[in-house]
Amino acid sequence: MKTFTNLTDHEIIQLFNDGQQDKAFNGIVASYGERLYWHVRHFVCSHEDTDDLLQDIFVKIWHSLPSFRGESRLYTWLYRIATNETLNFLRRQKIRSALQFESLSSEMDRRIDEDPYLDADALQRELSKAVAKLPDKQRTVFIMRYFEDVSYEDISEILGTSVGALKASYHFAAEKIKAELEKNTGGY
Repeated sequence: MKTFTNLTDHEIIQLFNDGQQDKAFNGIVASYGERLYWHVRHFVCSHEDTDDLLQDIFVKIWHSLPSFRGESRLYTWLYRIATNETLNFLRRQKIRSALQFESLSSEMDRRIDEDPYLDADALQRELSKAVAKLPDKQRTVFIMRYFEDVSYEDISEILGTSVGALKASYHFAAEKIKAELEKNTGGY
């Protein structure tokens, strides 16, 4: 008997189609929970926000699972949901910061510096801060390529953007990060 952590995407979908929705969902959580945690964590820079957001993401997955038609791979479908929910969360954070006359960038810097769960040296913290300052699309592409080693083809499927546009976004993001690191650390 296979455990939930080593179910293939096909087996998860088969369980769901066979009326075993709870087992299918448990398979998704076991197979993708940690990867989705780190995917979200790279964006929000806070363990607590990541945990809260991940719960919301899994609720959305649970409610959306009956509409999964298999037109994309389960992996890319899950990442699309997680990415969209995370970007929506960040947009709400920007609005909240603007209403409080605070800079979201300053708030993210503070979260990175104060996060007790982030075991990072000074350069890693500066990298996290530089990534947090990128526009949404560049940040998304950079995080998925640099930190998660997702292929451009998979990112294209997740975001619905051409591979060429993604490569350009990654290049611009890397240049901005390089400039930010040089400014804040005197080079790296």
